[in-house]
Amino acid sequence: MKEKSIAMKITVCLLLVALFAGVTVYAAKQVVKYDVHDGTRPRPPVITPAAQPGQPPSDAIVLFDGNDLSQWRGGKGEAKWKVENGYMEVNKTGSIRTKKSFGNCQLHIEWATPTVVKGSSQGRGNSGVFLMGIYELQVLDSYKNDTYPDGQAASIYSQYPPLVNVCRKPGQWQNFDVSFVRPIFDGTGKCIRPARITVLHNGVVVHNNVEIKGRTEHKKKAKYRPHSDKGPISLQDHGNPMRFRNIWIRELPEQPYLIAD
Repeated sequence: MKEKSIAMKITVCLLLVALFAGVTVYAAKQVVKYDVHDGTRPRPPVITPAAQPGQPPSDAIVLFDGNDLSQWRGGKGEAKWKVENGYMEVNKTGSIRTKKSFGNCQLHIEWATPTVVKGSSQGRGNSGVFLMGIYELQVLDSYKNDTYPDGQAASIYSQYPPLVNVCRKPGQWQNFDVSFVRPIFDGTGKCIRPARITVLHNGVVVHNNVEIKGRTEHKKKAKYRPHSDKGPISLQDHGNPMRFRNIWIRELPEQPYLIAD
């Protein structure tokens, strides 16, 4: 029995070494596919950048341009948030989500908390931006408003506080610029590549390529559960009259060195 146990351990170790080697070789093949300065290497596609910072480049999908909610739906059909003066406003009709689904993406969104301050902590200017409808980037009035750090504005909810608090005063427009890499699951439902996210809040890096630990849930330890390769962008109705405008997204391809074999 002891010999069998030792043999089994050796076999497992060899399999792990082979797996690691396979992943390393795969990554190497993907990254070193071309010689240095190889003229046969495919050229990146050309897109036109925005004329002004924060505006969508030519390959972006505009999710809200200030006119209507045609790109959104509510929990039970039509999205019913108020639209006026170039923004949409939460009005206690429930959270909304995009009709289209996304995986890896670059997202730009602008938001403003109510000018008239009411409540405190999580009851003040609360909403959230959910990547794939699952992973929450917190929206909150965190200007001189204390709350638990992993629930303040720009936190990866219940996981990571932002590196710094750069919230503007209530009523002023703020923005998130997000780069998101989706998680990958194997055939058994195991997460073999966690999601990663980089976030700029008002132009300041508040998350630098951090690994999301799993679903972002209130008072629950994060863990992954398998889901589709793409999901909607969701905006939360937490009961506060939050405003959003200038929302656009770019779908991003997989980068070969990030793909597990």
